[in-house]
Amino acid sequence: MEAVSELNEPVSGELMSVAHALSLPAESYGNDPDIEMAWAMRAMQHAEVYYKLISSVDPQFLKLTKVDDQIYSEFRKSFEKLKIDVLDPEELKSETAKENWRPFCLKFEGLVEDFNYGTLLRLDSCKGYTEENTIFAPRIQFLAIEIARNREGYNTAVYKAQNKGEKGVGNRDKGEKEVGSGGSGEKEADSEGKENEADSGEKVENGAIDSEDEKEESDNGEDKSQ
Repeated sequence: MEAVSELNEPVSGELMSVAHALSLPAESYGNDPDIEMAWAMRAMQHAEVYYKLISSVDPQFLKLTKVDDQIYSEFRKSFEKLKIDVLDPEELKSETAKENWRPFCLKFEGLVEDFNYGTLLRLDSCKGYTEENTIFAPRIQFLAIEIARNREGYNTAVYKAQNKGEKGVGNRDKGEKEVGSGGSGEKEADSEGKENEADSGEKVENGAIDSEDEKEESDNGEDKSQ
């Protein structure tokens, strides 16, 4: 059956070949430069999406797979003392390290989709995907380390750094509103003061009038008595 795209156009044989190549484990493509480029492009797209994710959402609340709990539990059981804030490439790529990682990775074959696909992994959790800060790693290794970084708070530095400017603007706006509110309060106080002064003036004036009326009545009474 011929594969078709969303526009019902036949998918070219070249694209089918690339798609097939990308469905194979990373070690299967050898040194073919075209396949290596296809893998690199796919890995870079995945890295960009993930970095945007931890930059916009607090990483401690992220869930990367349906089995995050199991991945994290097995990872810390197997690599209890592995330092993950800044990774040592030898802890991942040396022959001894590969032997230690292999049993862990194979536990998730069939459980985690594309568990053995090539991905980009940051060495320093506080930094982005630069050439100096990036190595290739199987997807399950990437997931284990990044889930641990999220849960143990190491990726929070990226989130805070990306959102620091926005929070500053929010606080500044809040301060301006508070100052504005203070100004309104002063105006209201002045208005109330003026009203009180006016009331006092009216009371004094009314009192003076009442006194004069009383005086006139008193004088009239004296005249009548005389």
